[in-house]
Amino acid sequence: MLRLVWIVAEQRDGRSTPATLEVATAASRLAEEVEAFAWGNGATEIAEELGRHGVARLYDVGELGDSLAGRRIAAAMAERARTAGLPDAIFIATSYDGRDIAARLSVMIDRPVLANVVGLEERDGELETRHEILGGTEVAQARVTDQKTGIFLIRAKSFVPEESGHGPSAIETLVPPPPAAADGAKVLARHVEEASGPSLDEATVIVSGGRGLGGAEHYQLIEELAHLLGGAPAASRAVVDAGWVPYAYQVGQTGKTVKPEVYLAFGISGAMQHLVGMKGAKHIVAVNKDPSAPIFQLADLGVVADVHQVLPALIEAVRNSRS
Repeated sequence: MLRLVWIVAEQRDGRSTPATLEVATAASRLAEEVEAFAWGNGATEIAEELGRHGVARLYDVGELGDSLAGRRIAAAMAERARTAGLPDAIFIATSYDGRDIAARLSVMIDRPVLANVVGLEERDGELETRHEILGGTEVAQARVTDQKTGIFLIRAKSFVPEESGHGPSAIETLVPPPPAAADGAKVLARHVEEASGPSLDEATVIVSGGRGLGGAEHYQLIEELAHLLGGAPAASRAVVDAGWVPYAYQVGQTGKTVKPEVYLAFGISGAMQHLVGMKGAKHIVAVNKDPSAPIFQLADLGVVADVHQVLPALIEAVRNSRS
């Protein structure tokens, strides 16, 4: 078993992101002790939540102002490594900030990054990782061979968050390094997209639409059905690229990885980059008028039909069942 693993703990409004809890769970399974680095308003509020998922100590780097997290958090971690020594491994969720932190930290402590990790196993004191490649059709195995600290970027939904019964994480404040020339990029404004219902990360039901819908005006049917089912609307890359919905809706290799109980796909042919992001769903239902659409090879239930006939009928049926 590993002695110590560090993780990067991202939070929103005092709540750990789902990917952070997944990473914490993975770390607590493999290490005797887990420590986390967090920042921003609400960072200390996640101590109890992280503690329940196996994190013993939380380092609060504090507010970063208008600086991006990448250099400041990486520098704080590198300074901690200088004074206390490196852990056996560093786990970071694959997010925008996570990838930035991992890259900068790699340079600062001169350690390699293994990216797109979907599985971890300890063997003789070393971590063996699994990585889906070629659109998820093959799985590669890798390890850091010099028995020194590796930085591991873990893909969302690769682990299921589990509570281990620990108390709140102990909190220690770290003074963030002062801004430097590398902080030339600044956050000028933040935009939070309006949303109702669960997020894609947490939804148990996802209703997704593809180019087969025919036009942006038909996507409202996807949102209506998602609302009726208490789920979240999603989309393929083709729909996002066409400008029908924001990028936040995109599921796939270049979007979000999801793992709901039910994934309903309407007018999605099933390009490999999309399947990689949703194939972990427990039940997949696909509707497409092309009987040879690749998504049918993955679907638990496939319906060969016109989505413009199926969607309105399904919405009406759900409404009637509610009344």
